[in-house]
Amino acid sequence: MNVAERRSRDLTARHSVLAGAVTYFNEKPTVAFKPGETYIPASGKIVDAEDVRNMVDASLDAWLTEGRYARQFEIDLAKRFGSDHASLTVSGSAANLLAFSALTSPNLEAKQIRPGDEIITVAAGFPTTVAPIIQNRCIPVFVDIDLATHNVDVSQLEAALSPKTRGIMIAHALGNPYNLAAVSEFARIHNLFLIEDCCDAFGAKFDGKGVGTWGDIATLSFYPAHHITTGEGGAVLTSNEPLTKVIESFRDWGRDCWCKPGRDNTCGKRFEWQLGDLPLGYDHKYTYAHIGYNLKMTDMQAAIGVSQLKKLDDFIARRRANFDFLFASLRNAGLEEHFILPEATPNSEPSWFGFLLTIRDGSPLQRVKLVSALEQRRIGTRLLFGGNLLRQPAFKDVTYRAIGSLPNTDKVMNDSFWIGVWPGIGEEQRKYMVETLIDVVREQTS
Repeated sequence: MNVAERRSRDLTARHSVLAGAVTYFNEKPTVAFKPGETYIPASGKIVDAEDVRNMVDASLDAWLTEGRYARQFEIDLAKRFGSDHASLTVSGSAANLLAFSALTSPNLEAKQIRPGDEIITVAAGFPTTVAPIIQNRCIPVFVDIDLATHNVDVSQLEAALSPKTRGIMIAHALGNPYNLAAVSEFARIHNLFLIEDCCDAFGAKFDGKGVGTWGDIATLSFYPAHHITTGEGGAVLTSNEPLTKVIESFRDWGRDCWCKPGRDNTCGKRFEWQLGDLPLGYDHKYTYAHIGYNLKMTDMQAAIGVSQLKKLDDFIARRRANFDFLFASLRNAGLEEHFILPEATPNSEPSWFGFLLTIRDGSPLQRVKLVSALEQRRIGTRLLFGGNLLRQPAFKDVTYRAIGSLPNTDKVMNDSFWIGVWPGIGEEQRKYMVETLIDVVREQTS
């Protein structure tokens, strides 16, 4: 058998395996929704036959680490997001760690963030937005949020500023952009780095411009709860090419070399470098510029990302439709008497992650009883992640500054929860969610 014949045989066999995987997936039985019996998760994933086909296709290569699908996903992702560069990694939390760590690189010279520098952030949210600040021995400075959008209260930024302030690192709350015009202008005036945590907000826009493209670096998560999924996975995005090299250095063991896996001598002088106290000609593939990690994505994960990305616009549209239905239905039912309903930030187009409800002061509702009743009726609920992070055990001994007592952050910690808007929620589910919430509120307020 010659080479051409072998290739033809292998291609035929591959097509047969892939067709079989698609057939197997499509023949899985669907389960009908039964109100009160079928659980409605607050978040979830939509995976189809194309995703499975890509994953199997990547596995047949047996490459396992970054490969052809990872390269394609980075290109497609950067283009869709609106940035010049995307660097894949193992999670959104890892993306936040890489994004912040990149700004501590000595390559930035006078702009390098150093231990003891201050970073403005919020305490209402997910811990791994703040953790990289602490892990790099910097000081988080917490400002409060507003209760309408659940985003940073931009009126407190000036009060948070000090001679030690070097950056801002804040997440867009549940897919709702914060006031990027105010935050980015504040960062520009005071020469601060801006990291946008977009893990819950892929596809959202502010003033017609995509979130994540206003600052220096943006992050995404591809955990199953998010807008698209690779299982575990995340990405760091920027339009700053030097920062991309630093990000990938931290991601890839801290090495100075930028060769892709399986490639050598991209620079054309692999044995001609002299860096640090190493001898002249020391192999550049084993020269390290940063104290780094190994946080690379596998090609099988990236393969799913390539196909998931094609469906992003549909996923976002379905999230928005579910949000709009919940908002209109709960308002029409008079539930604003008991809840602060979520509002889009002015001039924004959210890419909703969840529908947050905050119990009003004076309402007889109690969150624990309310969410317990919803869960008993098979409707999934979640809190706004860590609530006030400063109340969390892990933050007990953290050095920080806070602007005031953060009353709205505490309010969210005590009285807020959210229900799902993800694309797996259809018309039957969302109607049941509304009817059940109305019934539970009536039961607990009568």
